[in-house]
Amino acid sequence: MAPVGSYPALHAAIHAGADAVYFGVGKLNMRARAALNFQVEDLAEITRICHEKNVKTYLTLNTIIYDEEIEESHRVLEAAKANGIDAVISSDWAVITYARQIGVEVHISTQCNVSNFEAVKFYAQFADVMVTARELRLDQVAEIIRKIHEQNICGPSGKPVQIEIFAHGALCMAVSGKCYLSLDYYNSSANRGSCLQLCRRPYKLSQTDGEKDVEIEVDNEYLLSPKDLKTIDFLDKILQAGVSVLKIEGRGRSADYVMTVTKVYKEAVIAWQEGNYTKENIEKWTKELETVYNRGFWSGYYLGQKMGEWAPKYGSSATTLKTYVGKITNFFDRLSVAELKVEASNLKIGDKYVIIGNTTGVYEDTVKEIRMDDQAVQETVQGTFCSIKTLREVHRGDKLYRVDQVER
Repeated sequence: MAPVGSYPALHAAIHAGADAVYFGVGKLNMRARAALNFQVEDLAEITRICHEKNVKTYLTLNTIIYDEEIEESHRVLEAAKANGIDAVISSDWAVITYARQIGVEVHISTQCNVSNFEAVKFYAQFADVMVTARELRLDQVAEIIRKIHEQNICGPSGKPVQIEIFAHGALCMAVSGKCYLSLDYYNSSANRGSCLQLCRRPYKLSQTDGEKDVEIEVDNEYLLSPKDLKTIDFLDKILQAGVSVLKIEGRGRSADYVMTVTKVYKEAVIAWQEGNYTKENIEKWTKELETVYNRGFWSGYYLGQKMGEWAPKYGSSATTLKTYVGKITNFFDRLSVAELKVEASNLKIGDKYVIIGNTTGVYEDTVKEIRMDDQAVQETVQGTFCSIKTLREVHRGDKLYRVDQVER
């Protein structure tokens, strides 16, 4: 299940092999403050695109809801039902009960902190799918799944409850995302989709014992900012545990992030099913994951680790960097040639590049030929037009970025 916060990310997820996508609309979702966010009016187009490709659509309506927002939440749920959204992901009872009342399938969000089998039995009255708390060990998740099947715990659909876990992406210092740091400092609540990510900043550790104060600045570690979760190394154990849904975090991330991470995990699941989940493949997949935004990686708490691993720097540790080159101004379908207006940076033979657009999603390739005024050239010139061949259709207005290796 892939995260999408924009049309480029949506198409990228589908091209990469996602079986389902999840997204928010408006302000009643935990990424409401993100630059990438849909509106209620987008629901019809999202479901049209996804259902044509047999991809499930899950709407996150997962903030806490105040009384004055009940009617708005009802309007969103009614729009979800009218547009054929497959399920709503939520933790607030106002949303859960109204969704069930009007016949919209419910998935229990990680904000409900489902940490044990008794919680699963309770929520099974309302939901067919539940995200377990991020703090659980994998053996605890496996035991919950074993009991679900042993005791035949079914959701409203009459089928056994499915367990979903986060497989990759950002982790938060808080318990399953419930944090008040941003609210405390700036009156901007994380539980209302408005987190200002104060935890990602550098801090000093201070100690006061009554006689003297000691202040320590820990080198190369951001004390409240965990590294990103990566489970590709032990995905076989997750699948053997009976987990039904692998959830990729990142609704605020770029389309190329969504494509790369979705593709890698889909390949890994298929490899496991076919007996090709090997050390060599894991190393290859890890290198691919390192090319897109990340804060460094660790395995989370799944394997019994008691302490978090902290990011060594602010921002991304990705091994590649995108540099904007220009916009696609035309595409000639018969020749499979894209015309490019070079606006900000140059492109030369052998460069890797990525094209991102609302309909295209993400297209990655290497420059094999550049033509200007029908002449082959080695490098583009800023402020001019050129043409390059692509292996599939791209569209006017798409943006092209050069992808460079980052020296660490």
